[in-house]
Amino acid sequence: MTRYIFAISFLFLFTISNAQEKKRARDYGIEIGVMARGNLNAITDVPGVKVGHQTLVKGESIRTGVTAILPHSGNIFQDKVPAAIYIGNGFGKLAGISQVQELGNLETPIILTNTLSVPMGIQGTVKYTLGLEGNENVQSVNAVVGETNDGYLNDIRGMHVSESDVITAIENARTGVVPEGNVGAGTGTVAFGFKGGIGTSSRKLPESLGGYTVGVLVQTNFGGVLTINGAPVGKELEQYPFANAIKKSDGSCMIVVLTDAPLDARQLERVAKRAMMGLAKTGGIASNGSGDYVIAASTAESMRIPYQTREKFDTGDVLRNDHMSSIFMATIEATEEAIINSLFMAETSMGKDGHTIQKLPMEKVLPILKKYGAIR
Repeated sequence: MTRYIFAISFLFLFTISNAQEKKRARDYGIEIGVMARGNLNAITDVPGVKVGHQTLVKGESIRTGVTAILPHSGNIFQDKVPAAIYIGNGFGKLAGISQVQELGNLETPIILTNTLSVPMGIQGTVKYTLGLEGNENVQSVNAVVGETNDGYLNDIRGMHVSESDVITAIENARTGVVPEGNVGAGTGTVAFGFKGGIGTSSRKLPESLGGYTVGVLVQTNFGGVLTINGAPVGKELEQYPFANAIKKSDGSCMIVVLTDAPLDARQLERVAKRAMMGLAKTGGIASNGSGDYVIAASTAESMRIPYQTREKFDTGDVLRNDHMSSIFMATIEATEEAIINSLFMAETSMGKDGHTIQKLPMEKVLPILKKYGAIR
């Protein structure tokens, strides 16, 4: 009995110790870019934005989940938001893209999950939306569901994500600190050969440039030559694609960009394009088998699009193109840092068929960053 209690106590202390060791890029003194970050350095720094996760870790082979991003806390179907989607590389199964591109708006929470659970993501999102007060007569819902393939660690063919898991992720959505790493849709993902996951970051523009906030959340599951704040980490660790015939770089990355700047769909597509620049700065190469999608939306109340109205014209002042460059820069910086945070906050994971993906070896990474002046 004493030995049993000791083992439990040791496990508890070990778990706490590991949790305390997890640090984000900023905690190590890594300053990515030059712009100020938001208070939480998260997508939830954008007022009203909520994020929820449903994490599925069961037995030896289920390592997956769902992440929901809500642009505002109201009925999104009744108060739609301007949106755009940019395809960096289209080897993916993003649902709902054509209506967003055609109408330029978003009418549901954004859902992220694994490749074969996209249909369940649609079903759960539609059921959630139909159940909201005010939607009793709604008969068409455009659910936006993104994915990456977590089949190396997860029994993806088992299709373990359920409709209730999707609804739970939405209902779990909160403002405040966003859990990162092996959570939600990032539970079974792999990036640059290491454990990837969910990551987030934000930038806050000075009042002279509008005081707007740009927040980014990523689901990292892609390859390339890892670069952290300009330091060639992947090269130094000799962990990169095509080093031999075995290593590959295929994978995907879902990127969600939200801002309270009053932007229309055309401008949001311009913003979404810049997120791919942030991905490139981390060493991502948008490989042949990669599904790299950016979903961008404006949460500005003045830009909301009512489902039903007697007005013939949309109203709301739209930011002039001349003032977009600072938002572009904020998007690039926040995307780059969100990707790095997804790696820093991830933990080693063992899954299907005994496959194990190691977390980023910080004991090796930090000296490399110091060597190249990428850390204070």
